Amino acid sequence: MPPSFEIRWVETPTALAEACETLADADWLAVDTEFHRESTFFPIAALVQLYAGGDEVFLIDPQVVAADSALQTLLGAGGPLKLLHASGEDLEVLESWADVAVAPIADTQVAQSLLSTQASLGYQRLVEHWTGDVLPKEETRSDWLRRPLSDSQLRYAALDVVYLPLVWQAQRDALVQQGRLAWLEEECARLCEANRRDRDADEQWYRRHRQLWRLEPRQLALYQALTRWREGEVRLRDLPRGWLASDKVLFAIAVEMPHNRYQLSTVEGVRPKLIKHDGDTLLAMVQKAVHLDDGALPAPLPPPHSAAFKTRLKALKTVVNREAERLDIAPEVLANRRDLEALVMADLDGVPLSLPQGWRGTLLAEAFTQALADH
Repeated sequence: MPPSFEIRWVETPTALAEACETLADADWLAVDTEFHRESTFFPIAALVQLYAGGDEVFLIDPQVVAADSALQTLLGAGGPLKLLHASGEDLEVLESWADVAVAPIADTQVAQSLLSTQASLGYQRLVEHWTGDVLPKEETRSDWLRRPLSDSQLRYAALDVVYLPLVWQAQRDALVQQGRLAWLEEECARLCEANRRDRDADEQWYRRHRQLWRLEPRQLALYQALTRWREGEVRLRDLPRGWLASDKVLFAIAVEMPHNRYQLSTVEGVRPKLIKHDGDTLLAMVQKAVHLDDGALPAPLPPPHSAAFKTRLKALKTVVNREAERLDIAPEVLANRRDLEALVMADLDGVPLSLPQGWRGTLLAEAFTQALADH
């Protein structure tokens, strides 16, 4: 049975100040958000849930009340440990609405990935695993921007934070027993840091595409420029990436390198609206790539189907799988395919390897170096 609780609806500055005063001395703070993001780049905060034990759950309506300095203190580095589940989007929502970098945190999804072979267990299954209780699911895809929220919505939102401390306490004990609590702290610190986006993140977006090896150096330079432009524009215009230009469309433009609006219109996926508003900008980037000096071009990437690539990738996978089996966790928690491919490409290019750091480095760095040296 879940703890008994009373819901406190917060929609005025006075109510928010009273809530923050109640929570000020908490040792930990369970946090969740509901948001809307179908037509914008930045998430629209619809609800913020806070719980610090006891019998009160605070549900803040961010549509009508602004975050104050007391709430920023609670959510910031000087506040208590924040308990969240699958925190990535919640951190972004809170930073956007409350204008605060949330820290420190304990992410129960990440914690579970360090305790089992399931890399991303959902909240409902996690609660059932640790407490035996089954949470309601009927409001999973609810409209959280509508007002007033139904009783069912309010209870669903409250339960999202009420169970977090129960799960966290059990996970923390298990992590301490297995000597992995420091791993979680490192992972959560990394999540907080990754949420503070900087220009470097936009510069590196192009690396997400899995077919970069198909591009010639001049095409690759263009694709880098196109993704850099798109990442800046979607923030300025507050649009989803796909509403402006998807990775697939930008990649097709890089392949074709059109020289005029007609050629641009024949590229698969390019819509007339994109040509009308941004055609000249896109064509200017094409021309800049065409006239780049050879010495300024990026190096071509090795094809992943080459024998040299395959043997190295297989060797790294063997290291990861062996270590994951020993630790009884999912291999992707240690290293995902993109990480391994980047190591292989660096090795084939003869450039310094970006080996894993922290606890992953302790487990894998030496073995990775040796595996690549053996091939």
